Amino acid sequence: MCGRYASSRRPEDLAGIFEIEKWEPEEALAPDFNVAPTKEVYAVLDRPVKDADDPRPVRQLRTLKWGLVPSWSKTPEGGARMINARAETVHEKPSYRRAFTSRRCVIPADGYYEWVTGTGERDLEVEGKKKRPRKQPYFVTPADGSVFAMAGLYEFWRDKTLPDEHPLAWWVTCTVITTEAETAPLAVAPEEGPRSLHDIHPRMPLMLTPDRWDAWLDPSRTDPEDLRTLLEPPPHGLMRAFPVSTAVSNVRNNGPELLKELDGPEEGTLF
Repeated sequence: MCGRYASSRRPEDLAGIFEIEKWEPEEALAPDFNVAPTKEVYAVLDRPVKDADDPRPVRQLRTLKWGLVPSWSKTPEGGARMINARAETVHEKPSYRRAFTSRRCVIPADGYYEWVTGTGERDLEVEGKKKRPRKQPYFVTPADGSVFAMAGLYEFWRDKTLPDEHPLAWWVTCTVITTEAETAPLAVAPEEGPRSLHDIHPRMPLMLTPDRWDAWLDPSRTDPEDLRTLLEPPPHGLMRAFPVSTAVSNVRNNGPELLKELDGPEEGTLF
């Protein structure tokens, strides 16, 4: 799954990486090293510019809310639960299938966090000596330092309790698509701990390599079976993972220190 990630790149850097044609400086977000559901996040999408004479899709960097609210939803309350969509079923689930065929995006990140319950902690839990095992967070990121481009979907929702001219009348929300985690060895693995992404968690965000960005964002591609070919996991051996401070477990903590690689799991969280 993907429940927390880091996003520290500046919009002008993302504009160069993704060949962005339009972005609004006033929508720029501060670097966020602990992105959590319902926060505002960056998304790259291809869409005609509103009220423009040219109907062609324009690559834009937009600020969306993480947690998808379907257009037909009566309230936005379920958005916080719809932060992930499974690649295996995204084409058929009512909440996602329309967005899958027409509103796809790329959500850029530095990498994502995932938590592992240490072996020692699990043993204590089994023995009934500890009710809540302490989990060790790991940060997963491309081994070459490139952007982690997560496949996503976005959707528009109209708050009918507000007038058209109200700035909050329209919500634009998004979700991250996930797939089965790789069982192949990590490109760079910690000396002590998981050897593959699957050792950390059975699911992972679907990372799109640059050769798939244009096809994924192309709104003219609408056939579900054609689009499902773009949901193949990336090649093995692109990722590294390392333990980070348990401070990231508290969403109120936010800073570059959260990405500091530890020499090993923190005490009490041995893998």
